[in-house]
Amino acid sequence: MNLKRTLVVGDIHSGLQALKQVLEKAAITEKDTIIFLGDYIDGWSEAVETVNYLLQLKEKYNCIYLRGNHDELCYEWLTGKADNPTWFMHGGEATSNSYGNASKETKDLHLKFYENLQNYHLDSESRLFLHAGFTNLKGIEHEYFKKTFYWDRTLWELALSLNKDLEEDHIHYPKRLKNYSEIYIGHTPVTRIGKTTPQKAANVWNIDTGAAFKGPLTVFNADTKEYWQSEPVYTFYPNENGRN
Repeated sequence: MNLKRTLVVGDIHSGLQALKQVLEKAAITEKDTIIFLGDYIDGWSEAVETVNYLLQLKEKYNCIYLRGNHDELCYEWLTGKADNPTWFMHGGEATSNSYGNASKETKDLHLKFYENLQNYHLDSESRLFLHAGFTNLKGIEHEYFKKTFYWDRTLWELALSLNKDLEEDHIHYPKRLKNYSEIYIGHTPVTRIGKTTPQKAANVWNIDTGAAFKGPLTVFNADTKEYWQSEPVYTFYPNENGRN
């Protein structure tokens, strides 16, 4: 198969075993572009191993790593900023435990990984990929607050609440959505609306299928809309709670 695919990977949350399984199911090749939507850590116990695996993956495959809010929180913790009790409660404790056994060399490598994450990726087909969202009506280049790219929840909320009968040329149609042909996000698990498969609202696709909780991890083909899923991630870690 010679097709070049654009594959989108949802929030992993240290679910390395599920990641390996779903990438195998998707049968990734060196011709694919694999876009990771962020939140690599915070959840299950394999934070260090997950980032190590992602670093190895980039040596062979064309990977684009986007920045998630959990990646930023972990980076702040690793660089010696004050402890964040809220982060600790939302998966950070498992990550800090994982880094407890890591060498200085590993931590330094991971700091570079977190520093080099991209806030968004815009491809030649006007498809936007980012962890969370944006708020500026003119689009990403005009966003005032960069943290919005990995913290915003209003984009998905807007897409979900949009009247399906509203035509794109209607004066009330959200200008935000018209900047891009499609928008791919994670950040807000679709398990919150009772789903465990990728969900589309307006032109926004949400690929976070709840890997940190009770859902599977998903790889999504942005060209064909085909997708592959791991077993529910919690089943790989029977003695852990994840973020449940």
